[in-house]
Amino acid sequence: MRVLLLNPPHKFKISRDSRWPEATKSDTFYYPFWLSYSAGILLENNHEALLIDAIAKELSFDEAIREIKEFKTELLVMETVTPTVLSDIRFLEKLKGEFPKIKTALVGTHVSALPEETLKLSNSIDFIARHEYEYTVLDLANTLEKKGDLKKVDGIYYKIGKKIIHNRNREFIKNLDELPFVSKIYKKFLDIKDYRYALAQHPMMQIWSSRGCPNRCTFCQIPQTLMSRTFRARSPENFVEELEWIKNNLPEIKEIFIEDDTFTTDKERVEKICDLIIKKKLKITWSANVRADLSYDLMKKMKEAGCRMIIVGYESGNQKILNNIKKGITTKMAKKFTKDAKRAGLKIFGCFMIGLPGDTKKTVEETFEYAKELNPDMAFFQQAVPFPGTELYAWVKENNYLVAKNWDDWLDENGQLNCIISYPWLTNKEIRQLRDRFTIRFYLSPKHLIEEFTKNLNFSEQVRLMKARTDYIKYLIRGKVKK
Repeated sequence: MRVLLLNPPHKFKISRDSRWPEATKSDTFYYPFWLSYSAGILLENNHEALLIDAIAKELSFDEAIREIKEFKTELLVMETVTPTVLSDIRFLEKLKGEFPKIKTALVGTHVSALPEETLKLSNSIDFIARHEYEYTVLDLANTLEKKGDLKKVDGIYYKIGKKIIHNRNREFIKNLDELPFVSKIYKKFLDIKDYRYALAQHPMMQIWSSRGCPNRCTFCQIPQTLMSRTFRARSPENFVEELEWIKNNLPEIKEIFIEDDTFTTDKERVEKICDLIIKKKLKITWSANVRADLSYDLMKKMKEAGCRMIIVGYESGNQKILNNIKKGITTKMAKKFTKDAKRAGLKIFGCFMIGLPGDTKKTVEETFEYAKELNPDMAFFQQAVPFPGTELYAWVKENNYLVAKNWDDWLDENGQLNCIISYPWLTNKEIRQLRDRFTIRFYLSPKHLIEEFTKNLNFSEQVRLMKARTDYIKYLIRGKVKK
């Protein structure tokens, strides 16, 4: 079957696979990794698959439809997320108006959380494939091609007349080693220079060594909507084999970003991965999402194996707020972790949230002072965003703190995520102002400026930092900071 997998066009440069799907201030742009995995599975099973990233190629609605027509598409698999879902449906309606026989399937976090609601929005949607969808899409393509029984396709929602049919959920993949190397799919279909991560050296590549996160953070959407809270991991040998493939086949890649929700969930496995990298003498640079519970010895081993930067969610400097969001980390633990990470020679990208349950002007100021005390190499101050399917979303809806009226309201006039939580004691406007002012105060503090200069004498780091600074200045010039 001819299956086209599409990251659909949008007026903004949205990273749909990001945990924060928006047009970023720093020009970060994610690979469409879930669609890429699905394309790989289809190819391995003798389907004709094409992956198109319409945003990377700046395609209009008409241009994307022309590509779909030229491929003679029979099944269109299209990713969507909360801030773009209405735009994405408008695209589908235009497509179906011209080519009504093409079958369409929506995938992603939003439709996994709200499948029935989404199906009711438009008759242009034939199927929704929930959660982890590689084998659901394969099963659907096989069934459509053979004119088989749709009731046997696990993981899909669809309509018969006005009735919505929900097949049983598909089991999550247990053996991740059976999946294709996503880096090979990138090479086949994408231009790696189109993708950028502000914290990484360019060109970079995003890959996964595991899926699912057992931690209970109430705001994190991927474990709660797409990949589950059950941790599943590739074997160290399989993962390092992909690292080696990237090194040998994509020598232009300067940094590999391990996109796992928490790469360090299984610390013994991380140590084995590092040992294999060292044993194979792989000269690679990589960074990863981690949790603030690592030992100095493990971080030292990670550094020896080529780790440059760790990304950690500190979230709040107030322990009560951390408890409210079920972070499972104390500020004392985070301080020790930060000290040990710096001693191990790792750079730190620290993430902080404003507007979490229980936050007040006092607690968010505590968070800023906490960020100054920790002084990570880079800090990301962001408003809390309640994505559908998360505990945070349910809590905000129940307490009438959500100010967005429809899904288009989730993006502001610049394509960035709006502040859509508003409390009587801390309004969304105040949250937005504090977010931007904290960023400026952090990066212009003498302590941070001195450390940034003395720790980043490396030319490539200076280039990366200059790019990040330039992009943020552009953001300020657009008038985002309200004085």
